[in-house]
Amino acid sequence: MRPARIQDVAQRAGVSWKTVSNVLHERANVRPETRARVLAAIEELNYRPSVAGRQLRMGRANLLALAVPAIGNPYFSELAHVMIEGAARSGYTVLIDETHGETGREGVVAEGFRVRVIDGIIFSPLEMTGPQLAARRDRTPIVLIGEHVTSEESGLDHVAIDNVASAAEATRHLLETGRERIGFLGHQSWRPRGTGDLRLQGYEQALAAAGLPLDRALILPAAAYSREEGDARVAEFLARLPGRDTTDQHVSGHDAPVLDVPGRDAPGRDTPGRDALGLDTLGRNALGLDALVCANDLLAIGAMRALRRAGIRVPEDVAVLGWDDTPEGAFSHPALTTVAPDKKELARLAVEALLRRIDGDTSPPVTYVVPHRLVVRESTLPRYGTE
Repeated sequence: MRPARIQDVAQRAGVSWKTVSNVLHERANVRPETRARVLAAIEELNYRPSVAGRQLRMGRANLLALAVPAIGNPYFSELAHVMIEGAARSGYTVLIDETHGETGREGVVAEGFRVRVIDGIIFSPLEMTGPQLAARRDRTPIVLIGEHVTSEESGLDHVAIDNVASAAEATRHLLETGRERIGFLGHQSWRPRGTGDLRLQGYEQALAAAGLPLDRALILPAAAYSREEGDARVAEFLARLPGRDTTDQHVSGHDAPVLDVPGRDAPGRDTPGRDALGLDTLGRNALGLDALVCANDLLAIGAMRALRRAGIRVPEDVAVLGWDDTPEGAFSHPALTTVAPDKKELARLAVEALLRRIDGDTSPPVTYVVPHRLVVRESTLPRYGTE
């Protein structure tokens, strides 16, 4: 169905198109009752004034929009970069919008930004549901990225990685390095089938396949996937452990309480009787954790900071793993092991799918699964004697 034109509004309201134009430009030479009829017709027809009418009458605007929760997140900024490059090869410019995961702002995206200047949208929603997207009135083509909404629910093409399989692979890697008390950081119970939920499923599957029990105390929530949140949630976990020493110690430039684990000497000092993990059996049980799967790199970097403040070494005492293969993780100390989605392939598939829809493709929606790989670095080095 074609979008409503100014002539359609004029016909519905029983006025000329010039009168509609006067109303749109808020000119004073329109009677109140006429203005009310025109505005009612605009609402009924979902008419959107074009800010580039002349260009659109000649063809397309050659503009795409990328709408993401937070462009400051390294994953989204890298993704934007490769999408801009990919779209440019097809003659399109990409505009970027940041929704902050707010329902109102996501609704504006779903309705095509309410101006007929965008040819298509690549959208990563956090709060909008599949049924809400399926019920949208605007017909601007949209391709979804991320995990929160599927093609089946929304009727839209969807591009994502296999979060369950990649999380299972990441957890198996930690098991193969000799870890058994593996925690998960990034659970978001209020977002079922979201990123955290899917990655938690893969983590749980790997533990079950290894015959290890699931300890709910080792599943840590995260309100946001940020460095600050990773730091705060791990610090809270450590504060709940027995043997917490209240003596402040200057660690890595921060004054912070240090975990007083039985059998544990000063951080980083190898002493007789300690195993390769840095803790004796009693100490390891007191800590209750020897690895941490984090739902993204930013959480992992924050988690390592909290562990370091407490005098707990990575990877000797606790191995840490993240997601997204961000530059910050590669240059952290220790360098962070991470699940690396193929961002270039994700961008290529999303742009190509969107351009097909812009060209009029009306075939059923498609779910595209992007490959990933595990990039093993220093933060998950094996325990001594483990190959």
